[in-house]
Amino acid sequence: MRVTRLPLEELAGWRADPVTGDLRHVSGGFFTVEGLDVRRPGWAVPGWSQPIINQPEAGILGILLRRVAGEPHLLMQAKNEPGNPGGVQLSPTVQATRSNYTRLHRGRAVPYLELFRRPRGRVLADVRQSEQGAWFFRKRNRNMVVEVSEHVEAAEGFRWLPLRRVRELLSAPDLVNMDARTVLACLPVLGGGEPRSDGGFGAAVARSRDPRAGARHGLPELLSWLSGVRSTVEVHARPVPLAQVRHWRRSDGRIAHESGRFFEVIGVGVEARGREVASWTQPMIAPVGTGVVAFLVRRIGGVVHALAHARVEPGYTDVVELAPTVQCTPGNYDRLPAAARPPLLAEVLTAPAGRVRFDTVLSEEGGRFYHARNRYQVIEVDENPLPGHPAFRWIALHQLDELLRHSYYLNVQARTLNACLHALALGSREPAVSAAAR
Repeated sequence: MRVTRLPLEELAGWRADPVTGDLRHVSGGFFTVEGLDVRRPGWAVPGWSQPIINQPEAGILGILLRRVAGEPHLLMQAKNEPGNPGGVQLSPTVQATRSNYTRLHRGRAVPYLELFRRPRGRVLADVRQSEQGAWFFRKRNRNMVVEVSEHVEAAEGFRWLPLRRVRELLSAPDLVNMDARTVLACLPVLGGGEPRSDGGFGAAVARSRDPRAGARHGLPELLSWLSGVRSTVEVHARPVPLAQVRHWRRSDGRIAHESGRFFEVIGVGVEARGREVASWTQPMIAPVGTGVVAFLVRRIGGVVHALAHARVEPGYTDVVELAPTVQCTPGNYDRLPAAARPPLLAEVLTAPAGRVRFDTVLSEEGGRFYHARNRYQVIEVDENPLPGHPAFRWIALHQLDELLRHSYYLNVQARTLNACLHALALGSREPAVSAAAR
């Protein structure tokens, strides 16, 4: 794949609406870049407007699973996306928007698609989940795992890999893509490597995924808390013309915030082999800076709990979803009021190395975001750093697994960290802290 930055005005097949300024494809499909006006009365930042991607169609993210001598194997794809910072990444068997799998681009059909549209095997997971609520407006995808009993040939660019190996690879920077991580997070407990039994953190993680393990709060109590937050938080998000977003400027072939922070809307031209079409152009969101995404975890009664944040993002379908303890790009807060800074950010940034259980830089969805990367961390603490905070709760790992059987509870960043926690429970070596993260 060859990716070239282009001015937005030179994107073939894309037009800025003469009235609204919204960026649309001439086919009417794929996605649009629009404006969003957000109001949060009483908050440190009570309102703003921004560009956002509106992609109302639901895509399919699916992984085929089969057992070889009793061991689960996954059919994974080596796939490149124009926004990937390092080229090819490990991707699901199927990763396709509705526009793609209905062949709006008039290209080749998506391999293995019918095995998910009309499953012939046992469905292990099938749930709609959201994506980044700061950059997508109510975007969702169908996350699926289908177990097949018959042999399915791996086409060119695909390979059957042991589940344990895929999980181990989560420790490699920018290798397992976001779409694969969210599907892995939804996969129920079914083996894939012997659980650790050495008495360390990984062994505690393995024990804590047992639904019979205890928990600080009962699941009905957690659901009631989250419903209460969703019912009382006041957020008003409404689409507006892109030309009317405040403090954003269109110049030099891109759209950027006047402060130079947050993100830019850029254009790219793509030439690729092995894709449904050989070339195309598109707009993309290019974040400014690398983000920090971290779960603080703590053993309560011997059971590992993660400190989840009931987080508001304007693009969520249900306004609030459970997020990691910290999820931000630190540089975006330099000029904001101190009250707007995320709680516990300083604690995450200064965590002692001996407390860090997982630390790897992973990139986000490369089909819409250009070189979007976050440093994903799991940090163990002994005490509760935010006792009584109304927006945070300790949730046992087996409760996170249960919530992932349902839509719109855990956001996409929390799902990535849940998949990484699964990897720590394996009997092989614990994923190392990556050199890139250090």
